Amino acid sequence: MAIRVALQHRTTYRFDRMVGLGPHEIRRRPAPHCRTPILGYSLSVTPEKYFLNWQQDPYGNWVARLVFTDQADKLEIVVDLTADMTVINPFDFFVDEYAEVAPFAYAPELA
Repeated sequence: MAIRVALQHRTTYRFDRMVGLGPHEIRRRPAPHCRTPILGYSLSVTPEKYFLNWQQDPYGNWVARLVFTDQADKLEIVVDLTADMTVINPFDFFVDEYAEVAPFAYAPELA
């Protein structure tokens, strides 16, 4: 039986006056190649006037790029996530014959 977990990550900045917010990159979303099943994900941002572009970095990780249009005295980023914590066998992989005994030497085509 798997365990479902709900996580919340909140980042809040408060300013003593109205400020212009530059572009922000948010890296708070599981990568598409993660082995843990993600059942739910949401991203909430305050102030509410912004442009959002989802991008991927060279490693396949999600990056939310936010560009704010107005000044604000508060910046708050909230991520809610629900994950299914299934048991994953960390030893579920194959070992080539040349590497079955340590120390080993790589095959010439891999060296």
